[in-house]
Amino acid sequence: MQHEDLLPRDTPVTLIDENGAVVADEQYALPSSDVLLRAYQGLVEGRRINDQAYALVRQGRLAVYPSSHGQEACQVGASLVLGERDWLFPTYRDSVAVIARGVAPADAMVLLKGDWHSGYDPAQHRVAPQATPLATQLLHAVGFAQAAKHRGEDTVVVALCGDGATSEGDFHEALNFAAVFHVPVVFFVQNNEFAISVPLSRQTAAPSLAHKAIGYGIPGQRVDGNDVAAVLAVLGEAVDRARAGGGPTLVEAHTYRMQAHTNADDDTRYRERDEVKAWIARDPLTRIRAHLTTQGLLDDATEQRLATGAEQIAAALRDALNTDSDLDPEDLFRFVTAERSPQLEEQWRLLHGELERASLTEAGGHR
Repeated sequence: MQHEDLLPRDTPVTLIDENGAVVADEQYALPSSDVLLRAYQGLVEGRRINDQAYALVRQGRLAVYPSSHGQEACQVGASLVLGERDWLFPTYRDSVAVIARGVAPADAMVLLKGDWHSGYDPAQHRVAPQATPLATQLLHAVGFAQAAKHRGEDTVVVALCGDGATSEGDFHEALNFAAVFHVPVVFFVQNNEFAISVPLSRQTAAPSLAHKAIGYGIPGQRVDGNDVAAVLAVLGEAVDRARAGGGPTLVEAHTYRMQAHTNADDDTRYRERDEVKAWIARDPLTRIRAHLTTQGLLDDATEQRLATGAEQIAAALRDALNTDSDLDPEDLFRFVTAERSPQLEEQWRLLHGELERASLTEAGGHR
């Protein structure tokens, strides 16, 4: 591959513009109507999940929620391009992608509720646990993809991260290893312009994050992250390339974090409201809706059906998180090692004794 073939485009790939009109592209074809309708359903459900999760935080049922409102095209696109045997390695902001991959919404929220595990079986859904530390999941993704390659499996890994993760050393190590050993992994950077309060301009001097790919000898591409059709096309090509033995690709999606970093963040301290409002017109949901409506693929009845389905998902999520968890204190020790060490056993006996004494004291007070 010539070095010029590794460079991304000067402007992100766009197949459907902000008004819903098709943009012709010589390299990437518009996905089929069926695929676009599936993607739209995912966007409708993802937006409702984001809104419901934010409400659950205010009600004290979730400890924290990093919303992907405005980034749903990236979330849904990353899930839809994967095959049955492929794997997704998400971050803490990728709950919608995890759910789109088949994980029950309530299970996807267990980690954010503050429970002790990821809430779902990674092997069952082929979704790694959501990673809170920046970029650590990229190393895990590369190692997993390399192992699958050694086993001769037809597996491609899509590893998600944000623009802030590209400033971490793990990002460099993951891309370098994947490139040298030709690992079947796609690195998908959701560039939403901010790493908490740090703008992109304070993270890199490169023309784009996708331009970093050439330094590792792999192709990079830029895509309009609010155009689900373009996300599907660009990611789909990268996945196909990896599956065919072409090695890794770095894809940068240009999108925007419409809400605060999390519910604990005050984003008015570091960005202007006018900047946020300017991105409303680029909303991925309204864009694909306009396209589907213009093409006669979306009518009021379908809209209502999808809205009803999304509301049912939100209701199930609400009901599940409004139920208190039945916690077993011994779980703190039960799953640390396969066989409990003498030190852990001693700690458990100490805690167990304290719990028994507390229980007796409470029972005595109720006589």
